[in-house]
Amino acid sequence: MKRDEDWFTRVYTAQYGHVVKYGQRRLADPDAAAELAQDVFVIAWRRRREVPDRSLPWLYGVARRLLANQWRARRAAPDVLPITDAGHKQEPSLPGADASVGVADLQAALATLADLDQEILRLVGWEELTVSEAAQVLGCTRTTAAVRLHRARRRLHNAMSHPASPPAQQPMLASPRKAM
Repeated sequence: MKRDEDWFTRVYTAQYGHVVKYGQRRLADPDAAAELAQDVFVIAWRRRREVPDRSLPWLYGVARRLLANQWRARRAAPDVLPITDAGHKQEPSLPGADASVGVADLQAALATLADLDQEILRLVGWEELTVSEAAQVLGCTRTTAAVRLHRARRRLHNAMSHPASPPAQQPMLASPRKAM
């Protein structure tokens, strides 16, 4: 297949929205998500000979590495505010699903998991990738991704079954104020 401007335009048109949504689910700022998508497609153009025919997992992998680089840079610069977890804004997309029932519990449980567990669950759940495609994004084998997904699902189930209770309020002992 010829990797010219027409090819790039087709890939961009077909996948841009998916890459932006990937960014929106991980970044607080919609403009940052659009900027991330633009950076992903700049890299796709430069490395167009490496882009597989099924390009979306490859594009997600590029986006994931760009985000990882941003997060590492932010950790090195403590005066910069961290990116909020925009994934908590994700609403269920099933027809007729009640957006208010269980979403808070799911968000709280997901937040307790390690970053890698969250990422594999998001790739398969939100991005609707196959285990093989998620493996490509994560840079591991299909078997490794399948094991990670299985373990992440089990940890999420456990977190939802046993939610962390907020710390109990310590009763404050009141003492009479001394007059001044």
